[in-house]
Amino acid sequence: MASRLSSRTLRRCLHSFKSLTSLSQTIARTPTHLHRIVVQKPANHRLGNHLTAFRDPSSFARNFSSKHTDSENDEEDDDEDETEDEDDDEDGDYESQGEETGSNRQSVVMSEEEKLQEAAEIGYSVVGPLERSDRVFKPYEPVFAVVQIGSHQFKVCNRDSIYVERLKYCDINDKLVLNKVLMLGSETQTIIGRPILPDAAVHAVVEEHALDAKVIIFKKKRRKNYRRTKGHRQELTKLRITDIQGIEKPEPVTPLKKEKKEKKEKVAVEA
Repeated sequence: MASRLSSRTLRRCLHSFKSLTSLSQTIARTPTHLHRIVVQKPANHRLGNHLTAFRDPSSFARNFSSKHTDSENDEEDDDEDETEDEDDDEDGDYESQGEETGSNRQSVVMSEEEKLQEAAEIGYSVVGPLERSDRVFKPYEPVFAVVQIGSHQFKVCNRDSIYVERLKYCDINDKLVLNKVLMLGSETQTIIGRPILPDAAVHAVVEEHALDAKVIIFKKKRRKNYRRTKGHRQELTKLRITDIQGIEKPEPVTPLKKEKKEKKEKVAVEA
């Protein structure tokens, strides 16, 4: 496009030079008081619809709207450099923040009091390890309790086993006391807390730490080429309920022994 426009301008200039008089003749015919004006500005003055005088076509340079000057290019380069510097600074800030957070995580060490407080907020307290001499497992008693561990509630009886979310600061064969008891019940009475019964407690033993079955999380956005598949296995803790305290328990009834039926002697009948 630029070459076509330049060729057109050259043709017009040559045509004007052929059809009109030369620049020296026009200057000679002009009066002396206008001679300075013509000499100072010989270019770009018009006579009718044709150019009488024009600069050398070889020195002609036209700036199109699509082109940018050197100053504009320099400014754009400076802006790009500034944006790149800002991005580098931001990346450096994020990296420094990540290093600071990582160092803080490593430096944070919870004391025993903080551990006990966090366990109490969840709803349990560690008594100690289970020993061989302890006789914590008792026969079944017709008493139930509703306990809260974390954000979940469980209805338990003696010798039941439940799976809860992974409990911190306890190991296998540790004895626990579940403090958040919401309700107690038996055959003769029922006690409801508001919201917790302060004098009630449920004793349990940690049997194992396990993982739940795998759950697949699949996300998709149609017409966006977006698909994500992830798997998750929740960490669990298995508890065995050993005792429920805070309610009157009925006395155990010993089952009556059935009398053995006397075996009748079979009399052989002689034929």
